Amino acid sequence: MAKRVVVTGASSGIGAATVRLFRARGWEVVAVARRKDRLQALAEETGAGYVVADVTSDADVEALRERLVAEGPLHALVNNAGGAIGLGSVESSSTDDWARMYDINVLGVKRVISALLPLLRDGAKDGGVADILTVTSIAGYVPYEGGAGYNAAKFAARALMGVLRLELNGEPIRVLEVAPGMVHTEEFSLVRFGGDREKADAVYADVDSPLVAEDVAEAIVHAIELPRHVNLDLVTIKPVAQASPTKLTRGQIFGTGVPT
Repeated sequence: MAKRVVVTGASSGIGAATVRLFRARGWEVVAVARRKDRLQALAEETGAGYVVADVTSDADVEALRERLVAEGPLHALVNNAGGAIGLGSVESSSTDDWARMYDINVLGVKRVISALLPLLRDGAKDGGVADILTVTSIAGYVPYEGGAGYNAAKFAARALMGVLRLELNGEPIRVLEVAPGMVHTEEFSLVRFGGDREKADAVYADVDSPLVAEDVAEAIVHAIELPRHVNLDLVTIKPVAQASPTKLTRGQIFGTGVPT
């Protein structure tokens, strides 16, 4: 029987790429996001199942749990729903933006883990191991000017995963974290800048080969498909052009020849 994984934030970017790759590897996938039209299109493309749910809603997460209970064991959870809002200073940024980021990036992860952990324990009995993987960010490790709200949320998500790993020690459940740097997706920077396309495009301008969603999806699926005794506590993944959130080379790095 195929293993089953839930992927949140699945309507675009890293989440959608992760759904596609898991399906290509033979997994049963339940894609979770707020936008039904995008989930339907992804389901038609990949054969994945889907549930329309907002991870900031207790009622939606409970409905997700009830749907999954009826469908059998759960072997992996990828907490990918998240995002940044704004790029203001500590002094000038909106507390509403901070609250929204904390709700998505931290409380959303907690809600989903709390709801689905019993199902993952059943999956561990069925498949020998179960996985909880959360996509955080290098912003959860290195602060940068203008990033305080997002930094704070991702630092908290990182702490949540560290504590969970301690709490679940001794159970056949792996707690994994993937912390990407710059990933060029269609929506991350656009959301951060309130739909300002010019500002969003400027983030990636003249960067030689930023990461794309598929790169991060490869890391996620690889970590979960490793032998059951191997736990990749933390995978940090950045483009070669990015040394840190504040150190980024713009301009050509790679030659035009075919790599050997």
